[in-house]
Amino acid sequence: MKKTILLLTLALLTLGLSAQTSSKSMTDEEVLAFVIKERQAGTEQTKIVTKLIQNGVDIAQIRRVKEKYQGNGGSAGNVVGSINVDRSRMNNGTGKTGSKKTDSNLNLPEGMTSDQVTMVGSSGLDMVSPMSMFDMSMYGNMLDDFEPDSLAMLRVMLQAQNEKKVFGRDIFNNEEMTFEPNMNIATPKDYRLGPGDAVFIEVYGASQRTIEGTVSPDGEITIEGYGPIQLNGLTVSQANAKLRSTLGQRYASSRINLTVGQTRTIMVNVMGEVNFPGTYTLSAFASVFHALYMAGGVNDIGTLRDIKVYRNNRLVSTIDIYDYILNGQLKGNVLLADNDVITVGAYDCLVDIKGKVKRPMYYEMKKSESLNTLINYAGGFTGDAYTKYVKVYRKQGKELSIYNVEEFDRNAFLMSDADSVIVDQVLPRFSNMVELRGAAFRPGQYQVGGNINSVKTLLEAAEGLREEAFTAHAILHRMKEDRSLEVIQVDVDGIMNNTVADIALKPNDVLFIPTKQDMVQNRVVTISGEVYRQGTYKYADNMTLEDLVLQAGGLKETASMVKVDVSRQIIDTKATTSDSTIAQTFTFALKDGFVVDGEPGFILRPHDRVFVRRSPVASGLQNVTVEGEVAFAGIYTLPMRKTRLSDIIKAAGGANDRAYIKGARLERRMTPEERLRMEAAITALSKQSQVFSDTVSARKALDTATSYYVGLELEKALENPGGEHDLLLRNGDKIIVPQYTETVKINGEVMYPNTVGYVKGKNAKYYIKQAGGYGQRAKKRHTIIIYMNGKVAKAKSGAKVLPGSEIVVPSKPKKDPAALSQWFSIGTSMASIGTMVATIANLLK
Repeated sequence: MKKTILLLTLALLTLGLSAQTSSKSMTDEEVLAFVIKERQAGTEQTKIVTKLIQNGVDIAQIRRVKEKYQGNGGSAGNVVGSINVDRSRMNNGTGKTGSKKTDSNLNLPEGMTSDQVTMVGSSGLDMVSPMSMFDMSMYGNMLDDFEPDSLAMLRVMLQAQNEKKVFGRDIFNNEEMTFEPNMNIATPKDYRLGPGDAVFIEVYGASQRTIEGTVSPDGEITIEGYGPIQLNGLTVSQANAKLRSTLGQRYASSRINLTVGQTRTIMVNVMGEVNFPGTYTLSAFASVFHALYMAGGVNDIGTLRDIKVYRNNRLVSTIDIYDYILNGQLKGNVLLADNDVITVGAYDCLVDIKGKVKRPMYYEMKKSESLNTLINYAGGFTGDAYTKYVKVYRKQGKELSIYNVEEFDRNAFLMSDADSVIVDQVLPRFSNMVELRGAAFRPGQYQVGGNINSVKTLLEAAEGLREEAFTAHAILHRMKEDRSLEVIQVDVDGIMNNTVADIALKPNDVLFIPTKQDMVQNRVVTISGEVYRQGTYKYADNMTLEDLVLQAGGLKETASMVKVDVSRQIIDTKATTSDSTIAQTFTFALKDGFVVDGEPGFILRPHDRVFVRRSPVASGLQNVTVEGEVAFAGIYTLPMRKTRLSDIIKAAGGANDRAYIKGARLERRMTPEERLRMEAAITALSKQSQVFSDTVSARKALDTATSYYVGLELEKALENPGGEHDLLLRNGDKIIVPQYTETVKINGEVMYPNTVGYVKGKNAKYYIKQAGGYGQRAKKRHTIIIYMNGKVAKAKSGAKVLPGSEIVVPSKPKKDPAALSQWFSIGTSMASIGTMVATIANLLK
């Protein structure tokens, strides 16, 4: 049971997380590369799983990747790349010495890591290490112990769901924001040269020459024909001045200019509360943001508000990430120098804000920042926020505290760590609204106060009352102080005529003006029967029976002119006792829609019901169909209500010489009443468990059936017209006279269902043997014979088999082994109880 609950919970959480990450997806190859990179970086397994979940990966895909690549051999071949030498720079500071290596900025083949490539100097050549030929089996080794079980996955997902969403913390984890420095910008004049910088010395004027070189580890460049020149630590401006003074005599008539090409790399230490602390190799143009990105951003307790940069043991910059996110200021994001140290301490104050602000989440605050600053960080209030005061829950001291900080105190209220701020919503009530309902030209809600302050001014603002308004008595609903309602009667006529004092309105008043129709009962009359548009009609004063018949489209041809009834309810509003008479009926004869017998101009009353009866002789034409071996097959009209089978066969010219009279059958259209009776019979049978499956099949067959067969004996009907076998016909009947058939069909639970030739005098057993005999589950005693004429007989009663018959052997229901074991268990239990009772009885003797 616990395992089932765990799997269900895991499935639900997986669905929820997959809905959140539906926009992300990773292929198997991407999952593999991600796991290998993270394992090389020393990332914990749970953190790898968390990152995979956030990218839409589930357990099934992880295991599929493991099975797909574990132990598969292969090689990627040799990879040799070259880059043309030019003066454009590239980011040559993408690695780090420590827990993580980043290959995203290297143009490597799929599956190749930075361990396999060595970047050499500024020559622009990528030299391939001996590991360029590598075995795919390394993937299997990487994945050997990477097998998260369901429980571990569940813990990781629960942890991922419960993580605090801190504003700005994920800025350095966003793959779309790399903070990579722009390498191809004009070299800043204050850029200091150092070992590894590629320089270009342009000589132009009387002499034309370009000198290329790289600052050596000793800080020098060597110029052919002159020797080494020390440039280490000089800015670009200082280096230009030194070169002019040093080479000026040789190139007196020319000008000399130094530019920087590919820059050197620097080593930067990122320490403290970051995800991947360590020493990073970065471009000389890298800033603090780029270093933080390489370190994976701050961790769960790292600060975003007070990041420090130290150079030569001196603080050179302090960075507040919120200034960049919220204000776009890059203050403090200085260019880094070799051996700079970036330290990220723990946060001072982390608070969360919920409710009606535009960006509710956790925010890191400085201890000197106020509640108003927090609200500004959250984007301000939403339009439906209650701003008079804000609730602050504080978790300090022995117990929790709550503060209702009013609007003018928010700037002075300083935040503390773990504070929770809640901004409520405005109440869903109106403070200045009244409502007008009913028979006014412009009902609706209005502002109370100013020009609208009384019933009269409200009705004037609504442009008056409609003509059907009942102005003698209106209703004003007023809400009392305890928000219960009271009713005030309003004389609208008196108020509008200034004969009654006007009533002052209060907020939340509702004035209802009824109509005259509202004051009387809804008045209708109903007509049904042989009219063209039967239904319910709105009553009008002085409406006669003739008026209603005309509204209903007049009488049909099948209507009875001598029997039109009007039923009327007896209502005595002054009665003090009950009466046995509850209704009164009036009968009329009509001609051309007018009363010719009864009270002429009979006035109807509300709720009268008019019934136009059908004429007794208006039955319409009724037809039957004769098919098969008769002289004149086709459709025949029944001349009389009591037309019999023999009459129609005679009208069809009788049977021809090919007809098999004994096999004639009658197909009859099923009426709604017959369908109801059949459904009731099937329902009664379904209550018996042993025939449940049969009744289900019968119910399905009945749902699609429109007709059924009637067993008949046409031969006897023709011999004795009007006798018991000469059936009465009805509309829609179909008489089928077949040809003589010399076969017998055997079906059901037999060894081989078959159709064989008819042999006169043979019984059912003979034909069953022709089908291989009975089956294993045959119900022999229930074998039946179905004759062509629709009659059915039991074989055991000695019924004869006739040509065209079908013998059906039913089968026993399949035995349920589970049911047998249950009965055996019940029998064993009863036996145990019996033994126990007998033992107790012996002890009592």
